[in-house]
Amino acid sequence: MSARMALSRGITAHHLGKNVTFYVNELASPASGCQRKMSEEHKPLMLLLPWLGSRPQAVAKYCEIYFRTGFDVLVVESEVQQFLWPHWGLDHGRSLLELLQSERFATRPLLVHAFSIGGFTYSQLLIHVSQDTQKYQSLTKRIKGQVFDSLVVGTLDTMVTGLGKTVFPHFETLVKKVCMLYFGLFKRQTVDHFNTSIDVFWKTPVRAPALFFFCENDVLSNAQAQEDVLDYWRKSGIQVTAKKWKDSTHAGHLKRYPEEYLATLELFLHSLHITQLKAKM
Repeated sequence: MSARMALSRGITAHHLGKNVTFYVNELASPASGCQRKMSEEHKPLMLLLPWLGSRPQAVAKYCEIYFRTGFDVLVVESEVQQFLWPHWGLDHGRSLLELLQSERFATRPLLVHAFSIGGFTYSQLLIHVSQDTQKYQSLTKRIKGQVFDSLVVGTLDTMVTGLGKTVFPHFETLVKKVCMLYFGLFKRQTVDHFNTSIDVFWKTPVRAPALFFFCENDVLSNAQAQEDVLDYWRKSGIQVTAKKWKDSTHAGHLKRYPEEYLATLELFLHSLHITQLKAKM
């Protein structure tokens, strides 16, 4: 993906670690040195957490949306082993948390856009934050908005089905049986952790407005479970917007309904009142 993105005019790619790439949007920065530095300190940063097995050209389409809007984009990809052995997922979440608090990003307003299993990665970050909300208060205050696209929510069966369909589609049934056996054998290290992740996501320490994209026919994402999350967040005081389709594709809503998707996203971004954002996508 980095080579492809670096070819975009005004975009440079910086590899910050395994599966972590920072795309700098030079076109959104002033040209002069001192003025540029001050701008960079408060330039909005999009944290993009793609779906498992996402193709570079697909992720690039979302990056381009945010480049046009004036963001730099930090892409942090997830790996299947971080889901299968959540301790590694927690380590991944901690590393991401440390990166967002590093000098390079410590003063920048943040937005989060998580797809599918990217929501699991985000929840691992939230687990660390929830364990010491005072310590991470500055970070949670910098998060100005959250976008969730096709979150894998529901039962363990739903999550395992999603794993089979996205990673091993030709062996879906076998993968499901093996995974359920595996999770049964290592319940304390896996299932119990998933339940903790779900609980932390519901009771999120991040109070920023949120936008959810989902559909009724997504076998990897239970629509009613999403509705329940939306309702719970609204009652807890979080500003929530949702765009639901009766028929669509998991992590493919932009491709199926580009005009509706972009219009909904644009309205949401401008409702956040981040002054440096450009007027149009």
